[in-house]
Amino acid sequence: MTHAEGFSELAVQLQEQRQEALHHGLELVGSAWRSFDQPRPAQPPISEHTLEIADAPLPGTGVGVPAALDVAAHILDESLAHARPRYFGYIGSSGLESAVLADALATSHDTNLAAESAAAYLVEQQALRWMAEYVGYPLGGGTFTSGGMQSNLTALMAARTRAFPLSRVDGLADAVPVLYASSDAHSSIERAVEVLGLGSGNLRRVPIDEHRRMDPRALSAMLDRDVDAGRVPVAVVATAGTTITGAVDPLAAIADVCADHGVWMHVDGAYGLPAAASSSAGLLFAGLDRADSASVDAHKWMFVPKACSVLLVRDQESLTRAFRHDASYMVEEEGYRHPVDGTLEYSRPFRSLKLWTAFRAHGADAFRDAIERNLLLARHLHGLASEHPRFEPLLPPPDLSIVPLRRIPSTGDVDAHNMRLARELQKDGRVYVTSAVIDGVACLRPCIVNYRTRTADVEAILDVADEVGAKIENA
Repeated sequence: MTHAEGFSELAVQLQEQRQEALHHGLELVGSAWRSFDQPRPAQPPISEHTLEIADAPLPGTGVGVPAALDVAAHILDESLAHARPRYFGYIGSSGLESAVLADALATSHDTNLAAESAAAYLVEQQALRWMAEYVGYPLGGGTFTSGGMQSNLTALMAARTRAFPLSRVDGLADAVPVLYASSDAHSSIERAVEVLGLGSGNLRRVPIDEHRRMDPRALSAMLDRDVDAGRVPVAVVATAGTTITGAVDPLAAIADVCADHGVWMHVDGAYGLPAAASSSAGLLFAGLDRADSASVDAHKWMFVPKACSVLLVRDQESLTRAFRHDASYMVEEEGYRHPVDGTLEYSRPFRSLKLWTAFRAHGADAFRDAIERNLLLARHLHGLASEHPRFEPLLPPPDLSIVPLRRIPSTGDVDAHNMRLARELQKDGRVYVTSAVIDGVACLRPCIVNYRTRTADVEAILDVADEVGAKIENA
């Protein structure tokens, strides 16, 4: 045996510990799942033990897999878990159990979907088709990415390449590109514009109407002015479920404007697009089928664990033109397209397997039902806030599942009270709610995107917020 061969027997391999490690790991996962079935009484604070762990130096020798996993489970217990039924902050994921197991399998095999992957490639293409069918989009191609930021960036790279076919080589020279999104569009659009070198100063913020949806007439007028001034429109980004209120831009009317001006239409549906498959909200998404591209984060309202975002495109060649490179170690053959030719990433995990497994395990109807229940719970919360003597919703009944509301204190500044209330609720830990500012008004912004959330969990938002708010007033 050579010296190099001897190293293969060292401690990085589990060998006889494998079954013990696997059994222990599965028990910890099962314990976590059981803990998500019911709300916990409070979020535990970061303990002194955790602080000691986080301050420890690099270990020279290991403690073994079971002991290391125990510490990992302890750390996770003191971390914010979006999977818990009373997490209403931001737009979280739910850690769907079937998808967690599929993700573990995918990670174990460590397949790279940016290169040759045999059967995994076929499954990813099927997962794209299933997602497109679920939301009602005429798929020509697409890719899985790490999140809405990267999906939006990928789509806008394709749009930029269409508007400026030589830009990948020559840059933009003296051209002035312009893009359009509503004033409530997600900050990932601004970041994508900056990364692409288009300049955030060239991102036009289109006014919104009384329902916080993009105004198509204002969009058309802005396009006309920019074209007359010699600027080049690159893309219009419509939002299908804004992060701040859940508003869905009028996709059909925006598609008309984009068609009239010959400009790429991208739909950022990272949060809201799964509701296109629901019976009560589906009509809000009319016109989606006319978009050049659309993004949706399956790790949001499709419940699978992070990271699993989907970019759907009408024409796969639009991605190929934007990303293809010739590399000596990836020999091109006539009629063949390397998987990496349609994506930003050269190392891309098998993210699609968790969504594919979830669809196969539960069926599309189960997801529709779960989303429909979230929609009903959001309307229930809005109704409760409307009837409560110390709460008020900021907007009409929600289209989707975000319900901005605020508590009205007996005295003092309402905005300051609600900003402090959000902080105190997070410290209290019984429900997790974040704050927001809408048109200068501070509020709480609960968002319901968890299949575990029940009526009692939603009702606890007002009960706990009122109790904590009263303590703030009496302090």
